[in-house]
Amino acid sequence: MAQRLLFRRVWTVATKELRQSPAPTAAVASSSFCTSFQPSLNRGSFLTPSRTLARSLHLTPHSLVSFNVQDHDDFTDRVINSKLPVLVDFHAQWCGPCKILGPRLEKAIAKQKGKVTMAKVDIDDHTDLAIEYGVSAVPTVIAIRGGDVVAQFVGIKDDDQLDSFVNTVIGQ
Repeated sequence: MAQRLLFRRVWTVATKELRQSPAPTAAVASSSFCTSFQPSLNRGSFLTPSRTLARSLHLTPHSLVSFNVQDHDDFTDRVINSKLPVLVDFHAQWCGPCKILGPRLEKAIAKQKGKVTMAKVDIDDHTDLAIEYGVSAVPTVIAIRGGDVVAQFVGIKDDDQLDSFVNTVIGQ
């Protein structure tokens, strides 16, 4: 009960100051947006918002280059019928090397600026696709262009090897 009263008091003071002060300005850029609420120690309240410091939250291009496959029809529409080459990352949630390779692969694809995309296939959710493409170990990356498998590798690669693989897939 005492905690609830304390929270209500702090909340009331913080929101009252928000209503009395001018509206915050948000800096909006093409790849990020800012929130400008940081706790400060002025006016005796430890939760008073201050508009002097901004905290950026970046929208990375990584979210634009990859997608999660939902089902077999989604795979057919977005991978097999794609006009661009697609790198299919067969992974699993429990796989440590998959968690390392995924972000590296997204970074390598983001460097290509829209020349290639990436589909993520969780083998536990889409066992049929893993069997269809002969995936026996994870992580496995298969490059598909025009519905045909053009290249693949199994395991972790370093950044230079990934860049080389992606360039090879694009150049074919």
